[in-house]
Amino acid sequence: MSATSISYRELSETLARLQIGINASDLHGSLTGYLCGGGKTTAEDWTEALAFDLEAARGDAVFAQVYHFCREQLDDVELAFEPLLPSDDVPLSVRADALVDWCRGFLGGVGLAGAGRPGKEMSADAREIVQDFGNIAASNLEYTGSEEDEAALAEVLEFVRVGVLLLYGELDPGPSLKTAAAPASRRLH
Repeated sequence: MSATSISYRELSETLARLQIGINASDLHGSLTGYLCGGGKTTAEDWTEALAFDLEAARGDAVFAQVYHFCREQLDDVELAFEPLLPSDDVPLSVRADALVDWCRGFLGGVGLAGAGRPGKEMSADAREIVQDFGNIAASNLEYTGSEEDEAALAEVLEFVRVGVLLLYGELDPGPSLKTAAAPASRRLH
């Protein structure tokens, strides 16, 4: 686990304490979309870059932690990125709604980063992923809580996870840690 990791619950509690009217999934999705779309910002300025009026958040270390956590996940050579969602012990319907919110935030972040505009065109595959995220974001998912529903949500979540990594690989023009450097040979001859 990363030193900067943060849970959905921790971020939700901070947002509630500061009386910020956005949920943790939407906020994380927005930042992820912005970074995937090639948006440039820092741990101190990302809420402003995403046009969030979070004056109450100024100076709260949790927001820098969210930035570092998101950046680390996107750059993880093990491809361990996961959208920030409620834990598996939360009812399925709440997790599904959080995924919808996450996708909405992601699309907003990609748009703010300027991805898809002239000079930042997307491949056909990237456009299709973004369109699929839009379909998820526009969904009103209904679940009964069965094992089949759990499997369906897991499948959609995996699609989103992989889609994010593919978009990040294509749209983020900056240097990243996506590929590990080859270790130096220790053989002597």
